[in-house]
Amino acid sequence: MNTYLLPVFAIVIGAIIAFITKNQKSIGTKLLLSFSGAFLLALTLFDLLPEVYHHLGAKQTGLFIICGILLQVVLEFLSKGVEHGHIQKYKEDKKIPWVLFISLCVHSFLEGFPIHHHNDIVYGVLIHKIPIATLVTTFLLKSSYSKIQIIGFLIVFMTMTPLGTYISNNMSLTAEYINFINAIVIGVFLNIATIILFETEEGHSFNLSKLVMICFGVFIANLI
Repeated sequence: MNTYLLPVFAIVIGAIIAFITKNQKSIGTKLLLSFSGAFLLALTLFDLLPEVYHHLGAKQTGLFIICGILLQVVLEFLSKGVEHGHIQKYKEDKKIPWVLFISLCVHSFLEGFPIHHHNDIVYGVLIHKIPIATLVTTFLLKSSYSKIQIIGFLIVFMTMTPLGTYISNNMSLTAEYINFINAIVIGVFLNIATIILFETEEGHSFNLSKLVMICFGVFIANLI
């Protein structure tokens, strides 16, 4: 049950943080984002990647990981980095940007697939989604969207990861197809985690704190 509920709790926690800090520029959110990126990357390398390589051929695995990386590049292009805090692109638009909405939902949906066979990954997704949900909710609150639009967006966004987990658990997909999808998800995770970790801060004033959080994220992932 936790595999379904924890990603939902992450969105709720992130939304609450955004409501509390909506008028403030929070370095804490950026630090949490760095921690989450390192934590998710480490769990992917420690847990999910070896399992997929064990079941699939090396070339097959590499090919699908590259496909996942390219897919996330496309999703990043469509969302214009809103999930990384680049929220100014849609700020003045009163209509829901459906391309942004769909790209975020596709990313969230794919995150749910590997959770069935890799329970540790759910913690990576949990930690990853809290700052993402905070940034996305902050973007929505600073935009011109109505409360109904914001709530509707968050509810649909909230259900995407559990939906991916449910489909992975209950559809009659062969183990090979599940591993193909998991390899794609690895590519998605690798792309988004490395962007979070290596995105340069203006003035480089944030780098030492960021490095500490990255090391802490890897350390905690190693303990799980």
